[in-house]
Amino acid sequence: MRPEAERDRPPRVVTISASYGAGGSEVGPRLAKLLGVPFVDRAIPLAVSDRLAVPLDEVVAREEPPAGTLSRLMAYLVPATLAAYAHPVAAQMTPHDPGFRETTEQVLHEYACARDGAVILGRGAAIVLRDVAHVTHVRLDGPPERRVTQAMRLQGIDRATAQRRISTADVSREAYVRDWYHVDPGAPGLYHLLIDSTAIDLDACVELIARTVAARVAPAGPPSAL
Repeated sequence: MRPEAERDRPPRVVTISASYGAGGSEVGPRLAKLLGVPFVDRAIPLAVSDRLAVPLDEVVAREEPPAGTLSRLMAYLVPATLAAYAHPVAAQMTPHDPGFRETTEQVLHEYACARDGAVILGRGAAIVLRDVAHVTHVRLDGPPERRVTQAMRLQGIDRATAQRRISTADVSREAYVRDWYHVDPGAPGLYHLLIDSTAIDLDACVELIARTVAARVAPAGPPSAL
């Protein structure tokens, strides 16, 4: 049970949007542990799968952009020499399913309003929850070459693998947001905090986000220690 002094305070909820190699899957769980809230990533497709009574792999596939969108963005955002690395599942993507999107958004809103709070990774959550006042939106990014280097260190992969993944993951993640919500996921106006997480130690990023959350949702009076 939350301490009585905290019961009237809005829940600590953070959305994290991260480009490949920016460390979102590292920062998210560390931040959730520091804030004492659940980290929400794979729980989202699991909930959608259960509510729509469809296989989990189908839900995960629908989180990817339709093939046409991915191809257009691939041609626009990356050199032609990298187009051969287009997402291998792209050709199997299904058309838009409003029920899938609506259910995903419903799950995001439920996490945002839960008293336990949450750190939510991806799924365009900054856009879906933009009107929920107590939610703090964060973007992690950095220059591509530094993100490649960081991905090598975090994932234990070689440079060629990291370069191949960054060329597809960035496009896929951007396509999800552009295709569903028609906005650029890197637009500064979507976020309260933008961090070059390739230039700042990831633990320092966690601390910075936590302090931002505390500054936004703490009740009036002297600031409390994290």
